[in-house]
Amino acid sequence: MQHIIEGFLNFQKEVFPQRKELFRSLASSQNPKALFISCSDSRLVPELVTQQDPGQLFVIRNAGNIVPSFGPEPGGVSATIEYAVVALGVTDIVICGHSNCGAMKAIASCQCLDQMPAVAHWLHYSDAAKAVVDKKNWDNETDKVNAMVEENVIAQLNNIKTHPCVAVGLRNNALRLHGWVYDIESGAILTLDKNSKNFISLADNPQIFFE
Repeated sequence: MQHIIEGFLNFQKEVFPQRKELFRSLASSQNPKALFISCSDSRLVPELVTQQDPGQLFVIRNAGNIVPSFGPEPGGVSATIEYAVVALGVTDIVICGHSNCGAMKAIASCQCLDQMPAVAHWLHYSDAAKAVVDKKNWDNETDKVNAMVEENVIAQLNNIKTHPCVAVGLRNNALRLHGWVYDIESGAILTLDKNSKNFISLADNPQIFFE
């Protein structure tokens, strides 16, 4: 914990004074243009990967970058999506998975999660991805996990379209959806191509979006 406190003290002493005007402008309002939904994994930091300043991303992080379908009892993810779209007027939503995802690995290998019932329940929102992956044969566990990561991004993109505010935004061409997979070791990002439904290099295809 001490190194976290020391980090804050360094921020307060060294970083904040250099960005004082930025923080002053953010003190009373925010105007992010994108909602970024990613895994809680400590190795993926959305603002670092995308090189965005405070105030530029509205971020949801949870185990497995999951978006439950809209239902009669919407939870925190649904409320945050709704606020981002309706109140903040974001124009883009990114759902970003990542390599070596523990949540996807647990699903792919059918790990026993009896000691973590909340996690087990949460991961059922990835059942559609699991069904797709389980229909294929895989040479090794790594390939299966990688496929699970990609299929989960697709499943969550489908889930988010069931949210009324997102459906309206898409219908009015006021909102775009992006499906990404971040590779921790290489720093590369793959993006889902809406035409081929394949994940391709974002660096080589910066204009690609899913819908």
